[in-house]
Amino acid sequence: MTLLLKQIFNFLKLLNSDTDTNPLAFGLSLGLILGFAPFFSIQTAIVLLIVFVFRVQLGAAFLSAFFFKFVAFLFDYPSHLLGKSVLEAEALRPLFVSMYNMPFVPMTRFNNSIVMGSMIVSILLFPIAFYVFKSLIIAYRAAVVARFKGTKFWKAFTATKFYNWYLKYDELYG
Repeated sequence: MTLLLKQIFNFLKLLNSDTDTNPLAFGLSLGLILGFAPFFSIQTAIVLLIVFVFRVQLGAAFLSAFFFKFVAFLFDYPSHLLGKSVLEAEALRPLFVSMYNMPFVPMTRFNNSIVMGSMIVSILLFPIAFYVFKSLIIAYRAAVVARFKGTKFWKAFTATKFYNWYLKYDELYG
């Protein structure tokens, strides 16, 4: 639980800082795929590997995965219809038969219509979500953070010894 809270606080700190927006937007977009994928599957393992290997904000990925797990239930029926139409396509039948006979590929549960449809939807939404999240982060920083840092309260708070102590603590122990 503390790991999750620490990731959420790090996400909020990065959201309000002047750091690059790409790791945050990429983490939020990968959380979309995590949210639409089954929990124990190879798809989840691949996305988590990407999150841990590349420069992606972990808190953003987990936070958006939590949100998109609930949104994915709304897309179950359309995902089922999409997955069923893909799985029943005669032209793709030899591909699916050979995939099912491979060693680890059946563990992706691609033969489930909801899983197939959800993966197609999440992969198609991934680039759109990345640019939407990136523009939302930029707009948030321009509107909310800039306005808050210009208030008298924030200027008075940054002048206190407590704030200077916190900056020193955060610099040393992060």
